[in-house]
Amino acid sequence: MRGPGMLMERGLDFPAEPGAADAGMISVVVPVVERPDDLAALYRDFSRELDDRPESYEFLFVFDGSFTPPPELLALAADHPAIHIHRFARTFGETAALRLGIERSRGNVILTLPAYLQVGPEGIAPLLDAVRAGADMAVANRSPRIDTWFNRLQSKAFQQVVGGTSDHRFHDMACGVRVLRRQVAESIPLYGDLHRFIPALALREGYKVEEIAVPQHPKDARTRVYGPGVYLRRVLDIAAFFFLAKFTEKPLRFFGLIGSVFLGAGAMIGVALLVDRFITQHGIANRPLLLLAVLLIALGVQLMGLGLVGEIIVHLRSPHRRAYRVRERV
Repeated sequence: MRGPGMLMERGLDFPAEPGAADAGMISVVVPVVERPDDLAALYRDFSRELDDRPESYEFLFVFDGSFTPPPELLALAADHPAIHIHRFARTFGETAALRLGIERSRGNVILTLPAYLQVGPEGIAPLLDAVRAGADMAVANRSPRIDTWFNRLQSKAFQQVVGGTSDHRFHDMACGVRVLRRQVAESIPLYGDLHRFIPALALREGYKVEEIAVPQHPKDARTRVYGPGVYLRRVLDIAAFFFLAKFTEKPLRFFGLIGSVFLGAGAMIGVALLVDRFITQHGIANRPLLLLAVLLIALGVQLMGLGLVGEIIVHLRSPHRRAYRVRERV
């Protein structure tokens, strides 16, 4: 199935389009993965805002496999060469959509927008100005929040948990409206569901990230309730982000710490059983605590061994991986 300006993709291994980035272009990447609004109206509203700026621009709409480009957007793409439409062969998620949009974009500055309105078109100008003034990345903070208390509670809980695992506390890190330089987009890891942690990942790489208050759009006020599986996946995503942020270069500290706790607990139980054997002359061969002690010791040794294997992998990859970023040479 093909439409005007539409390209079907098979799989995730896309080659990037040739050519260097255009320093005078803004690339707007719109991943269409959930509850899209009127995308043609979204293009008209935000392009009208970009028309007042000196830079040229392009829009890249990336549709997940479960969504089909609407006829109105296809008609717009036929008349506006700045619109590029891609659609996955199946469902890959928002992170993959952002990754494809960034790889296929040509601008030196990338603006990411969700397929539904979180902020108004006038809200992107302060973000673009912040990056032009020297920031590597600018993130929208929807403030004041006008949505329901349940939405604010979910957002607050997410910010608090993620803030506890990183060195910086954002107020609205999950907002999909961001402006970042191409260098930032190409240097942070984008896979799985890490798109929610893009600002924290950029900070981890040493980039300057600013959070700017932008009024929330009235259409973003609807209550968002997800299934238990979604919340469970987000908890796992936070755990994955915590490991990446703290222990990517030193896995033995993570697995060794947990393994030491299990090993120490098993050893303490074993010593207590041994002392009890000598004092009370009671046998310990048939006691469940002995099995627990052996299990904890074995589990602790396995976890520490896993950490050592991780250290070996990091050591072997270290000559080919740069774990730092130089901002400038003075």
